Amino acid sequence: MAEPSFLSRVRRHLDDLHPAERRLGELVSDFPGELASYSASELADLAGVSNATVSRFVRRLGYGSYEEARRHAREEQASGSRLYLGDVRAPASDDPRAYAESDIRNLHQTLDGLEQGAVERLAAALLAARKVWIVGFRAAAPLAHYLNWQLVQVLETTAAIPRSGETLGEHLASIRRDDVVILFGLRRRVAQTEAILAAALGAGARVAYITDESVGPRADVDWHIRCRTGSPGPLFSHVSVMGVLNLVANRTIAAAGETGRRRLAAIESANDSLGEL
Repeated sequence: MAEPSFLSRVRRHLDDLHPAERRLGELVSDFPGELASYSASELADLAGVSNATVSRFVRRLGYGSYEEARRHAREEQASGSRLYLGDVRAPASDDPRAYAESDIRNLHQTLDGLEQGAVERLAAALLAARKVWIVGFRAAAPLAHYLNWQLVQVLETTAAIPRSGETLGEHLASIRRDDVVILFGLRRRVAQTEAILAAALGAGARVAYITDESVGPRADVDWHIRCRTGSPGPLFSHVSVMGVLNLVANRTIAAAGETGRRRLAAIESANDSLGEL
């Protein structure tokens, strides 16, 4: 059985805690990153309790020491949970301009970090591929479907996976050497991310890995696009990811040339005949 998470331990004991411990527990439950970041004395000051209260609190959670509890919290912090990024002393901004400035900065830093010619090479590979697989989970699922919808304007064989109710086995078994796999690895990444990468690389497909900035550079994939996702609020921002997808889709359509224009014309003609738009 998997070890209970740090936060689940806190929430399970919250109603049974003495008042001072409960005050500490509520603080840690709302801002778990504080325990991951601070010493026992610093956390006690932040919550307005004694060091002894902090010691009793972590023992009640089942830890042998404060350091053991902090290590567990840090492990969960490393997983990318946005809960661990909140700061009790710095509440989320309510200024819309702060979000706009952050998103613009993220977009510039992401595009500036792209390797020279990387997007053009990816566009050429997409056009030459037998099939393009676009894989996204959680927040990346709608991003994968968006990119698929854009690329289908010029590519006949694309698939955004997994679709509702599907498992990945059937798709992974179908990946071939002359395919391209675009895999999203945005926080929080699902547990099978590395296994999916290994399957795509093992099949010999070319792989474009689109991640947030927390993932170190990967030399084993053909393209690793690292997107800045910082935000003045409690959620990660995916504006820079959308900027990258917009760039990839537009450059692919442009690289398709006359063939792409003929397909676009055929799509428009079909829409007209069906009266769908």
